[in-house]
Amino acid sequence: MTTVLTPASPLTAADRCDRCGAQAYLRVVLASGGELLFCAHHGRKFEPELKKIAVEIQDESGRLSGTAATADDDER
Repeated sequence: MTTVLTPASPLTAADRCDRCGAQAYLRVVLASGGELLFCAHHGRKFEPELKKIAVEIQDESGRLSGTAATADDDER
């Protein structure tokens, strides 16, 4: 298994989790040539099994722990 640090094609808001439809943060490339997309939650849940069948895992879940958005009081 290889974790991609700088993906050639970043995941976007249009990429959805194959399990629940939430925004995808993980792309799992399978040996068979297919790919699966997962939200961070389902990516963590299925990680042990995915590592067994993945040729490559693109994990962008680190984007979720970025700085929280802020707004001035008059914008709330």
